[in-house]
Amino acid sequence: MLHREFSLDSNVWLEITDTTLDVGAVYDWSVTDSCGAVVLFSGTVRDHSEGRTGVHTLSYEAFEEEVIPKCREIVSEMKNQWSDLGRIALIHRVGDLKLGESSVLVVVSAPHRPEAFEAARFGIDALKATVPIWKREAWATGSDWALGAQHVTTVDQVMTTSQPKSSTHQ
Repeated sequence: MLHREFSLDSNVWLEITDTTLDVGAVYDWSVTDSCGAVVLFSGTVRDHSEGRTGVHTLSYEAFEEEVIPKCREIVSEMKNQWSDLGRIALIHRVGDLKLGESSVLVVVSAPHRPEAFEAARFGIDALKATVPIWKREAWATGSDWALGAQHVTTVDQVMTTSQPKSSTHQ
C-alpha cells in the first residue's frame, strides 16, 4: 500500500496502491442502511486503445504526494453537487497491470440511483482529468505513453455528461 485515507466519519475511502484491488471488499464497505443504491465503476486493462492493438500491459505512474489531496478535492465537489451521498471510494493502482486487472475503482452509495450514477460518473471523469496518474501501454512491438492524455488543474473544470439534480424523488 502506498497511501490510504479514510475520513473521520468513515464515509470516504481514498487510496493509491500497488496491490490488487479488492472489488468485493470495497463494495461491501460502501453498503449502508441509509442508501438504496451503490454504483461501482471498475476500469480494467483491455487489449487495445486508440490506434493500438495487442496491448498486454499497462504501467501506471503517479505523483504520489498529490494523488490523495486531488482526490479530496473531487470528493468535496461530489458532496457539494450531491449532498445526500452515503459513501465514496476513489482507489487507483500503480505499477504494471495485465489484461483484465482492475486499475481504478470509483464507488458511490446514495439513497437513490440517479445521484449515485451521476456522482460516480463525475468521480471517474474528475479523477482521470485532475489526478496526476499516467499510464504507459505495452504491446508486441513496443510501448509508449497512452494517447490523448490531458490533465486539467482544478475539479471545477471537469466536463461530464452528469448534471447534479435535486434530491427530491417521486
